[in-house]
Amino acid sequence: MTRSTLVLALALMCSACASAPIAPPPTPTGPTATFEEKMSWIVRLEDQRVLHDPEPPPPPPPPPPVKGKPPIVVAPPPPVPSLVRLLTDKEARIRRRAALAVGRTGLKDGVEPLAALFADEDPEVRQMAAFAIGLIGDVSGKDALVRALTDRSPLVKGTAAEALGLIGDPSAGPEIAQMATAMVVAGAFTNIPSDELDAARDSQAAAVRLACYALVRLKAYDALAAVALDPLGQPRTAWWPIAYAFQRMEDPRALPALLTLVRDSHPYTRAFAAKGLGAMGNAGVPLAGAALLPLVEGADKGVAVEAIRSLARLHDRRATATLIKVIGARPADPTLRLEAATALGAVGGERAFDTLIDLLGDPAPAIRAAALRSLSALDPESFVTVLSGLDDDPHWSVRAALASVLGSMPAEIGSGRLRRMLSDPDARVIPAVLETLAKQATPDAPAIMIEHLAAEDPVVRAAAANGLRTLKPANGVTALTDAYHRGEGDPTYVARAAALSAIAAYGAQAATPILTAALADKDWAVRVRAVALLKELDPATDAAARIRPAPSRLPELYTTPHIINPQVSTQAFIDTAHGTIQIELAVLDAPETVETFVRLARDGFFDKNVIHRVVPDFVVQAGDPRGDGEGGPGFTIRDELNERPYLRGTVGMALDWADTGGSQFFITLSPQPHLDARYTVFGRVVAGMDVVDQIQQWDEIVGVRIWDGTAAGAAR
Repeated sequence: MTRSTLVLALALMCSACASAPIAPPPTPTGPTATFEEKMSWIVRLEDQRVLHDPEPPPPPPPPPPVKGKPPIVVAPPPPVPSLVRLLTDKEARIRRRAALAVGRTGLKDGVEPLAALFADEDPEVRQMAAFAIGLIGDVSGKDALVRALTDRSPLVKGTAAEALGLIGDPSAGPEIAQMATAMVVAGAFTNIPSDELDAARDSQAAAVRLACYALVRLKAYDALAAVALDPLGQPRTAWWPIAYAFQRMEDPRALPALLTLVRDSHPYTRAFAAKGLGAMGNAGVPLAGAALLPLVEGADKGVAVEAIRSLARLHDRRATATLIKVIGARPADPTLRLEAATALGAVGGERAFDTLIDLLGDPAPAIRAAALRSLSALDPESFVTVLSGLDDDPHWSVRAALASVLGSMPAEIGSGRLRRMLSDPDARVIPAVLETLAKQATPDAPAIMIEHLAAEDPVVRAAAANGLRTLKPANGVTALTDAYHRGEGDPTYVARAAALSAIAAYGAQAATPILTAALADKDWAVRVRAVALLKELDPATDAAARIRPAPSRLPELYTTPHIINPQVSTQAFIDTAHGTIQIELAVLDAPETVETFVRLARDGFFDKNVIHRVVPDFVVQAGDPRGDGEGGPGFTIRDELNERPYLRGTVGMALDWADTGGSQFFITLSPQPHLDARYTVFGRVVAGMDVVDQIQQWDEIVGVRIWDGTAAGAAR
């Protein structure tokens, strides 16, 4: 055993003790490295997704001494920037920030040095080490995290549980439950924080909350029940995270607990319980439906939305009259009308079809699209008659919805209409048409897909590639390879990534050459996608190591003072027709994401953008210049995953897969713990949530103003 291995082993043993951990001796990072220099290293290395710079070649030996002259003193080389070395820095704030950076690289080699930090004297450093191991997500970190469940700090215990959930090894469930149960016995549920403090991590209640979320990710129902249910099967507390956990499990055994929680006074608890009741299946219909119906016309919109969705999942015909009443209510609530129109397609019942027919002329495009989907689901035969008399809708999104609806029907019914829709004047309709044609697998579908691989619009090309992935014609690989190279000139990754995914469907022999070439793609997001596809074809591949370092888009940021050591809390003001939304941007936790948002805002990128996605009781999403969810700024940024939770008013970066962020952002309308540590949090709404609540799909952003200590809207 080497000396370094012995030190690591002793450190890991110490981390399992209940007594205070022993700090490792600090290792100097160099006599000239300032705080700002270290932070610059951290920001750069995590963005490049590497643990350290390459070691420089050894310096040449000094010249031989000359008689009568003093010897030449060669200065030692400057320290090589290294995240691992910074884990032992003398400053706790550097050790903590370096630990987060190691986690963000996603490299398995970072697990061992992070595990050594469980011997650090600072609980915040130990806690960040646990979180970082969770971000890496490799099972090699499991044992160290299990030992960290016995740390004396609730901060560390809860984060260790969270990290085990991120790793996803179900065998950790009993240890997580044991830790959380001990906290409950010690009184964790007697001191539940207020909603404003739900982001805190340094209490017993917080540790239990994070443990329950981890058990959800592990699908460990028995372990969750041991923590949160009393011997009679009833919840020990009505705190909303417990309702969330049982809802997310979707286990019929949770029915008694959910029926209790749905009667609680807190709207989050009721909403999560209502959502959970929708997953109870046929056995839950009588009791669950009876509990849900009164909530539809209740005062809280989020609860009503979840109740409507669950009644639809249960296909509870008793809800028909209530849903029709919601649709016809005056004054009308657009959110509830949309949900009711969607639910009628699943519930059916007397007058449902006629009510939906009337909605085909509704002023709101989202309502018209929902009516189309529900009519086709409710009565396909009658919908054919409706279709024959249906004019082209003036809004592209409704035409796209119709194309998708036709995919659920026999190919001959909408064949002619679909082919006419291939010439739609709005390119945003075409992807839905191609998806339906691929689904129907008509004889001419492969030729149509190959033809559209040459389309001007990259999103259309991506849809054509996805269609070929489904159809897999014999000549597909050559066409898709050409499409990948054609997309090399695109500012967006979507067409190239779709072509790679489609080629991978043909197997390793056909796909490996082009996937290997894509490891050097100009866009890191495409490289990441190529690695994932190669791993599916060959789990032993070393492709992940070959794509690093990630290309730097704005290398000047690595030394910019407001990135490496911000002095102000930057604010964004989003102006809408309903009012202004003020967002406090998380400069410390997501510096490059915030900088990207600020630069785009000051360039006017968001001005007049439509809010293209509104999902009641979930998110409001914007930042897409196309307006169809496929657009971006022409570049991608790396994820900056952090510990900030998704509560009501949290601002996050939208993704297709890891590291595909750009300009699309979302604001959560209610807590969404399943997004935690999966999407970059880069801000929170501090004023104007009432404005967010009023936003409807296709509303416009008037503009975005920035304040960061200079004049609002001024350029840096």
